[in-house]
Amino acid sequence: MSTSVKHKPAKANELWFSEDKLFVRLIDGREIGVPLEWFPKLRDASAGELNNWRFIGGGIGIHWESLDEDISVEGLMN
Repeated sequence: MSTSVKHKPAKANELWFSEDKLFVRLIDGREIGVPLEWFPKLRDASAGELNNWRFIGGGIGIHWESLDEDISVEGLMN
């Protein structure tokens, strides 16, 4: 007999930056902070470009149109 467990994807509902990190708050209250160094397009972006983002997929990802950058929340967690 096999069982199947459905995994709900982690979803973000808030995003902010420090000088050198990207922070995401998940809908379950967890917070993730990762170095901007991991994402050269974000590291090299202006403050205006960094703040021009939107959640995609109901919060499973983050998209920066002007930077042509997409980051998944699951990717940040791994």
